[in-house]
Amino acid sequence: MTKYTIRKDEERQIVINRPGEYAIELVGEGARVEILGALVATGSERLVVDITSLHRVPHTSCDIFIRAVATDRSQVFLSGMIKIGRGAQQTNAFLRENVLLVSPWARAEALPRLEIEADDVHASHAATVGKIDEEQIFYLRSRGFSRTVASKMIVDGFLNAVRERIKH
Repeated sequence: MTKYTIRKDEERQIVINRPGEYAIELVGEGARVEILGALVATGSERLVVDITSLHRVPHTSCDIFIRAVATDRSQVFLSGMIKIGRGAQQTNAFLRENVLLVSPWARAEALPRLEIEADDVHASHAATVGKIDEEQIFYLRSRGFSRTVASKMIVDGFLNAVRERIKH
């Protein structure tokens, strides 16, 4: 497990670029964290990412944005948990997990969860698992791109939504 501690008034960006278990603990008021991940599973790979964000004090913020692509016969499992403790009032937290299935044999599961003990917070989650839209393929093919190139462009655009937010 990879652990991160975010302290008082610290602002941090964490990039998830490999499978694993991640625990992020916000322990100081004003702590802010952005967790970004753009992952691709190929072949018969089984990609598992489990992220827990634990808010212990008031006035913390967390934005988790994970996108994954499953190709071939790969499997993707995304699990995210935002825990907001009793004393963590004025917390702002959002969790997004999106998976794009590129192959009819690929499989995925996205499980976002919230556990909230405070009563003055903004917290939400969202998850999607879906295939490439055939209308997008049709549009790109009508512009002269092969199906393979069109699919690659769509996958790149899907992952770039996360990559563009990564600070260098």
